Amino acid sequence: MGISALTPPSADDVIETVLEFPDNRLLIDLCGEFDRNLAQIEHQMGVHILRRGNRLAVIGEKTAREQAAAVLRSLYARLETGRAVAAGDIDGAMRMGRPVEADSAEQIELFTTGMELRTRKKPIEPRTEAQKAYVANLFQHELGFGIGPAGTGKTYLAVAVGVTMFISGAVEKIILSRPAVEAGERLGFLPGDAKEKVDPYMQPLYDALNDFLPAKQVQKLMEEKRIEIAPLAFMRGRTLSNAFIVLDEAQNATTMQMKMFLTRLGEGSRMVITGDRTQVDLPRGTASGLADAERILKGVKGVSFNYFTSRDVVRHPLVGRIIEAYEADEAQG
Repeated sequence: MGISALTPPSADDVIETVLEFPDNRLLIDLCGEFDRNLAQIEHQMGVHILRRGNRLAVIGEKTAREQAAAVLRSLYARLETGRAVAAGDIDGAMRMGRPVEADSAEQIELFTTGMELRTRKKPIEPRTEAQKAYVANLFQHELGFGIGPAGTGKTYLAVAVGVTMFISGAVEKIILSRPAVEAGERLGFLPGDAKEKVDPYMQPLYDALNDFLPAKQVQKLMEEKRIEIAPLAFMRGRTLSNAFIVLDEAQNATTMQMKMFLTRLGEGSRMVITGDRTQVDLPRGTASGLADAERILKGVKGVSFNYFTSRDVVRHPLVGRIIEAYEADEAQG
């Protein structure tokens, strides 16, 4: 039994849209503890939501309340599939902007069209339209680029796709790399041997892997060389076959390094290049290999480009506003 909207379609002057939810247990989960889920939607969408038995009344300006009603429908449909609703899932539903006319089947499709990435620890879902297109392209193309500001999920989703393909047997190994470029500190002044000096630069890649796989399994797979995390310089001279390969922070690769890395691609492999044009730490006057690759490879068959903006930031909402403020300042300058 689906959700019914009780507001007559022609009642444009009515400031209330009422939704009826047949399963009261799921409605409780939809509202969240102390109605915190409803409060999140109210705050971010500029509406007021009242609970009346097994109904929710959404009050506000017509467009806002219709969008909020669509979000509530999609989240309820998610619960009907047996999956939980957390703050990030609510944020993702709001970013996706599901149309109010969509019925439950279409809402469920949001979560069952292959956009869910199955890892050993938890399922991962794109939370914006740009992320959804990015994930789709990583499955469809041998080489994909994800370009945009920090916090937009470029690397996180790339590693999630890699883990998903590894678990399914589509690839035999995962290779994650970054340029070990200093940003304020000189590597030579850091304590420890070569690995200990480089590991801090690789930490975001370790963090992503540990989000998707149990720590003991990560350690075992690294010992077996089925997962490798290494600086870009260590890739020279290799042919990377039957692997899912990610180059992170690619804006800090030189043109020659980028060409070297791209030509490592072997049979049965997928490669993802991620980077942020605004965070280049290369010496002044050194061209970024990411910018050159973007220019040279546009239109090449088998290569996809996906771009992210501050609207795709999935960290703290303040991060998106910080990025927008810097972009506005650069535009004025």
